Amino acid sequence: MDYILLKTLHIAGVIALFTSLGVLLAESSPTCKKRATILHGISLLLIAGVGFTMLGKPPMAQHWWEAKIVIWLYLGAVPVLAQRTAIPRPLLLVLSLLAGATAAYLGMARPF
Repeated sequence: MDYILLKTLHIAGVIALFTSLGVLLAESSPTCKKRATILHGISLLLIAGVGFTMLGKPPMAQHWWEAKIVIWLYLGAVPVLAQRTAIPRPLLLVLSLLAGATAAYLGMARPF
């Protein structure tokens, strides 16, 4: 597949993920939350699938992609953390944005 198309799909998945997190962290109706949960799951699958396709064979000497997997797992757990009120929602939103920015940096700079 074309790398530009894969990158576009990956970014679209990230946009969908953060849109769903915005709805899930806001006070909204149960119908909206159900749809946002579905969007959250689909976007996580899209991000992971396209990300591994772009990566091809993981570079074993580098570990930046492993850090991105940990961030992906955190972003997947955010709705559960919000539902159980383990962390206040505003703090959870800030942590999620920082995690997304860190993942973007890791993907572009590949520092380690």
